[in-house]
Amino acid sequence: MKSPLLSLPGAVSAEGVDEGVAAHYGDLFREQRALADGTGFVDLSHRGVITVTGEDRLSWLHLLLTQHVSDLPTGQATEALVLSANGHIEHALYLVDDGTTVWAHVEPGTQETLLAYLESMKFFYRVEVADRTADIAVVHLPAGSIAEVPEGVVVQETAYGRELFLPRADLESYAEKAGPPAGILAHEALRVEHHRPRLGFETDHRTIPHELGWIGTAVHLQKGCYRGQETVARVQNLGKPPRRLVFLHLDGSEVHLPAPGTELRVADEAPDGRKIGFITTSVRHHELGPVALALVKRNVPVDAPLMADTTAAAQEVVVEP
Repeated sequence: MKSPLLSLPGAVSAEGVDEGVAAHYGDLFREQRALADGTGFVDLSHRGVITVTGEDRLSWLHLLLTQHVSDLPTGQATEALVLSANGHIEHALYLVDDGTTVWAHVEPGTQETLLAYLESMKFFYRVEVADRTADIAVVHLPAGSIAEVPEGVVVQETAYGRELFLPRADLESYAEKAGPPAGILAHEALRVEHHRPRLGFETDHRTIPHELGWIGTAVHLQKGCYRGQETVARVQNLGKPPRRLVFLHLDGSEVHLPAPGTELRVADEAPDGRKIGFITTSVRHHELGPVALALVKRNVPVDAPLMADTTAAAQEVVVEP
């Protein structure tokens, strides 16, 4: 779904999964600094939007998600995962309940499979699930923003800012009042700075929540059964995850960033030596320079200098080994 805000001056369309919104509006670092200062907004209207209504909505979702939501207070934002039977991450939801409806935004293009799964699990529960992507656009306001929120718009408030579930028809008029626009690349740079994993970027077909630090934020360890709970409990109580998320400071003298999927090795080993992980997201940050998130094998020493192809990288621990 192509955003009308791509018609704004300087807008350059994003590629890949973020296609449909602006990568930037002509000045990546200025846009990052604006967000870091609490000004401007980010068009996330390509993200999927799912709603759940009905009096059983919270108790029903509690059975399906990794998060404790049966008593979720009205207006309190949270995040949750849907796992496979083997505990691998399939979906990530960012949700809030407004008192009558649970609103969730998800990765672009994942809403259809998520909706199909939720529909298959309704049984006798008094719930209705709907895909609202066509009429609701997600807009991000950074932490500290004093931008006005239109009356009646559902808001998800987090430590990193606010996500607005804005009627898509109002997107252009809201953009005129919300301050300077920032593209998805600026939003991604701050996400990487805060070590926040993203489905489809930091995850692959075998990722479990422990590897990314999603225990506690998206996975509640003191709740009842849900699909994949056995794996979560077993790793939490009896073992360690096979991989761990790390933050990398990359050599700033390199012209090009290592692409997602670039294999990592320990720096003092031969170029064709053992592969110990891979880059998941790499960005240029307005203060930190080139940085990245990566998944590495758990037993890689935390002080080991790494190489991403020909780019030197220094680790910063995100998930403890």
